[in-house]
Amino acid sequence: MKKKIIITGATGLIGSRLTEALSNNYEISIFSRDIRKAKLIVPFAHSYIEWDFRNPRKWKDQFENTYAVVHLAGASIAGKRFTASYKKKVMESRTVSTENLAEAMVSVKNKPKVFLCASGVNYYGENGDKILTEESSSGVDFLADVCKKWEDKASIVEEHGIRRISIRTSPVLSTKDGMLKTLLPLFKGYLGASLGDGKQWLPWIHIDDVVQSYIFLLGNESVSGAVNAASPYPVRMNDFANQLGEVLNRPAFFKVPKILVKLVKGEAADFINASMRVVPQKLEENEFTFKYPELNKAMTDIIKNKK
Repeated sequence: MKKKIIITGATGLIGSRLTEALSNNYEISIFSRDIRKAKLIVPFAHSYIEWDFRNPRKWKDQFENTYAVVHLAGASIAGKRFTASYKKKVMESRTVSTENLAEAMVSVKNKPKVFLCASGVNYYGENGDKILTEESSSGVDFLADVCKKWEDKASIVEEHGIRRISIRTSPVLSTKDGMLKTLLPLFKGYLGASLGDGKQWLPWIHIDDVVQSYIFLLGNESVSGAVNAASPYPVRMNDFANQLGEVLNRPAFFKVPKILVKLVKGEAADFINASMRVVPQKLEENEFTFKYPELNKAMTDIIKNKK
């Protein structure tokens, strides 16, 4: 009999790939606001549960005899301006949903064994050239505060014997979504540019490696707490732009000054311009093998194979 895993955010970039990868060995139950959409995007699941994260009364009984919960849902921050109302949405979609999931998990008799909860490298905020491991302190900006509170809510389950992992995920490289998808048409149109002063450190991870890291952490009982999902080799923004241009055989002549990014993106520019030299200390200590640790090979694979 297959073990049951509940996944939220299964229709997103990581969620859809992870659900497919796990579906052969586990019974997958998807929590989704839109079941019709979920069935179209991820048809590999065993069951689909209508999910309103503010109303646990309707779904909390689903956690009985569940092996693991993977929580990936949260309002998007990509391409958004951080108005007061949207900041509230970003915060509550992570903290309230996580708190309600955690409390539902601990309320059942046969509790889940592991809770994998998304987080972000935004946890660290601006840190210049400092190397950032899981032991580094949190930042002071809005997204750092979101991640810290998000992880605090996830840790509720630890008091009840559930192994908790908060995966501080770097920008994920894929042609399907995220930063690379946004940049590709600009570079192909000879408008490739480095953002900010170009000197800021940019953590990143290949889509295949982030999916495999989730699977690795799910099965490795010796790992708990915060884990950085990032390539071992972060790069400066200038290098990122130049290597993308090299893979596409396009120049990266331009720079978008910090002040212009700020004018266009508002407070969200603080994350775009932040320097975060994040390294995956825990993954490496536990002998996780990155398939694409180097940026040029990662970009070449993603673009060539349209991953």
